[in-house]
Amino acid sequence: MVKDNSEEGCCTPKRSACRIPAAMVCPPAPKKKPAVYLPRQRVPPKNGYFMPPDLELIFRVVPPRKALA
Repeated sequence: MVKDNSEEGCCTPKRSACRIPAAMVCPPAPKKKPAVYLPRQRVPPKNGYFMPPDLELIFRVVPPRKALA
């Protein structure tokens, strides 16, 4: 008695054309471009810095503590 393939159900193809190819070597990672830093001088504002009259009320100057001997 010869069994027909349709009676067996699903099966995995075993031909070499159906196989997943062997893993290839990955190419190297791309080289990182060197960072270019352009030195920029800070230019003070044309009208000067804003100094509100009550600024000293918000930020108190605390004298430094003396070290314990």
